[in-house]
Amino acid sequence: MAMTDSTGSTWRYRWAHRQNERRQRVFRDADEAWRRRDEELRRLRTLAEEFEGSTDAGSGLPLELTPGEVVFWAWPAAQLVEVRHTAVLPAPDLTVTPRPTSLRNRRPDGIRVADAGMAVITNRRLVLLGGRGRRDWTYGKMTGLAHDATAPVTLIQVLDRRRASGLLLPVDVAADFRFTLTLAFADAIEQRGAVIAQLDEAIAEHEQLKPFRPAIATPAQARLSGFVPGGRRTVAIAAGIALLVPVALLETDPSDPGRSEVAVAATPAPTMTTAAPVEAAGSPTPRREDPSPAPPSPARSSPPAPSSPPSDDELCGAPANPMGYGFCSGTRIRRPAAEVCDWFDCVPEFWAGRGYLVQCRDGSVSLAGGSPRACRAYGGVRRTFRR
Repeated sequence: MAMTDSTGSTWRYRWAHRQNERRQRVFRDADEAWRRRDEELRRLRTLAEEFEGSTDAGSGLPLELTPGEVVFWAWPAAQLVEVRHTAVLPAPDLTVTPRPTSLRNRRPDGIRVADAGMAVITNRRLVLLGGRGRRDWTYGKMTGLAHDATAPVTLIQVLDRRRASGLLLPVDVAADFRFTLTLAFADAIEQRGAVIAQLDEAIAEHEQLKPFRPAIATPAQARLSGFVPGGRRTVAIAAGIALLVPVALLETDPSDPGRSEVAVAATPAPTMTTAAPVEAAGSPTPRREDPSPAPPSPARSSPPAPSSPPSDDELCGAPANPMGYGFCSGTRIRRPAAEVCDWFDCVPEFWAGRGYLVQCRDGSVSLAGGSPRACRAYGGVRRTFRR
């Protein structure tokens, strides 16, 4: 007879309900992160295509514009920083970096603040209007440009100054400043089309990472371990205990009437004595101690503490899973964990595969990687799982 709860639903239906709730929660989180990144890339693409300055934007600034010069961007609170020692920066390029998420409001070592004021980006130069004077970085004289990966600092080298200098801005405006400076430099050397093409490629690649809606788990997919509290871990511990108990019973030698029957002994049994027969003359023989105490039985090991599941960045876009299966560099997975189909949408003939773990075009998972038949009915192979 099937075991049911108060509503009449079997444990298999409860397992399917929990699985579907978890899959939908993981999908919603991944889909929300994907949409935020997609919106950001498309916003940058629109900004790059419609990137135009204005002479009117510089009318209220204490800056005299040259003929044909227009203002692209301005920020009233920036700090001028200088490198204490001579450094060689990489040449300026047109690489559009993603919005940095690890920037902290700090000043890197070896850099000092020399002034503060308003930062202005025009189609010909970057300018700081500080309290001690004006500092210009003309695009035509730039020999080096570097954006710090952990701090909102941008350093620039020019031909007419020996040491590198740059700007320190607030964290929340650093990304817009860097992108606008890249566009302004690209526009100055007539390479704005290269930036737009780079953004188009990034949008296309991001489109391939769109998470798939998970398949619905059915009660027929439930395993017996789902009925036990704790799942597979509890079943494994119970099986280990069941193997240890018979061994412990054998080692305690229960046939000896002078010893107590102990299933599992943590310490050696105490020394026991046996009664000696009485001689005919009435003098008892001396008692002999048993030199062989019962050996201790093996101690039970506690299960390892569960580890936290890897983050989305560590999995390189793969669905969240506690096994650490992702699309980053590593070895191919030829022997996946038994619970792999609890976290991924496995194809019906999954365990019949004789290859490595791959993701099909429709989001399902197959174990036939390396075979021409892999994912044939599911749009072909999309990516290979690694660990």
